[in-house]
Amino acid sequence: MRLTILGVLTALSATLLVPAVGSPATAARPQVVSRSVVFDVENTNATAAVCLPDNRSYRLRGRLVGPRRAIEGRSGAIRVNVLVHDAGTGGWFWRLPGHPGYDYARRLAQHGETSLVLDRLGYGANASDASSCLGAQADMLHQVVQHLRSGRYDFVDRHLGGTPPAARVVTHGHGVGAAIAQVEAATFDDVAGLVLMSWTDRPGTGVARDALGDQTAACLTGVASAPAASAAAFRHQLFAAAPARVQRRAAALRAAVPCGEVTSRAPMVLASGLGAGQVDAPVLLLYGSKDALTRPAARSTQASAYPTKVTTRTFAGAGNALPLERPAQVGATVRRWLR
Repeated sequence: MRLTILGVLTALSATLLVPAVGSPATAARPQVVSRSVVFDVENTNATAAVCLPDNRSYRLRGRLVGPRRAIEGRSGAIRVNVLVHDAGTGGWFWRLPGHPGYDYARRLAQHGETSLVLDRLGYGANASDASSCLGAQADMLHQVVQHLRSGRYDFVDRHLGGTPPAARVVTHGHGVGAAIAQVEAATFDDVAGLVLMSWTDRPGTGVARDALGDQTAACLTGVASAPAASAAAFRHQLFAAAPARVQRRAAALRAAVPCGEVTSRAPMVLASGLGAGQVDAPVLLLYGSKDALTRPAARSTQASAYPTKVTTRTFAGAGNALPLERPAQVGATVRRWLR
């Protein structure tokens, strides 16, 4: 009898310890791939952020990062997260080269999400002599969203076949990129959600005002772009907690800011503030408690500007560059919100 009972208990214990098929304990992470893609856009402005772009056609290059099945169009309807970088950074901000632990797009992909990492016109892979501005950046973001939803964009390697259409699009913006995403959502109402990092529609800190003042002074001399901030200033503006090696790498990749963006900052902030009340999609607001560019009072009141469901999270000890400051915590917070 004792042996029989022992056998039953052993079998029962084994049954209880085996997770159900498909549970998080056994579900394998998807194979993540990255593919170069290209979008045809017009540098136009149909937003309330008044500015004058050149109204010319451009091809924007980016990278689609996600599970292989999703990118190959074999997983049915997908959601695409469009990652919009700040002024003076670039698409690298979401996938810091040489530092796989600071790859925001890949972290999302490992949990089934697909993302578009895009240099905005005037930056990185899309650097050019284009005369653009922040209102036009929001307009071009809208065009990219529409192309994603319809599948009307291309792999750079045409042998890969057709690009997958997005059933839903969520925009993630950092700093000025968050303002661009907010104005796009308010103007065109075509995204399913907004993840806004380190942005408020209220005036920033003295550090933020000084940085913009330096850029404005440079642009008044007639140059096409305001020089990038010094490495020390850049690190002070964006970081509080990241390892020194991460800060050094990011500072080495910092970029000049096109003067069209600098001179259109005021109308963009105005349009962003007025447009917040027109945002219908759910909003996730993310901040660092030691952000050198946004005032704590402004962060605490930003949520009241939206008529929709808003979730706010502040990361203790983090600075402005949240995906590079608290990569694991930020990634987990965003994934929970997306679910």
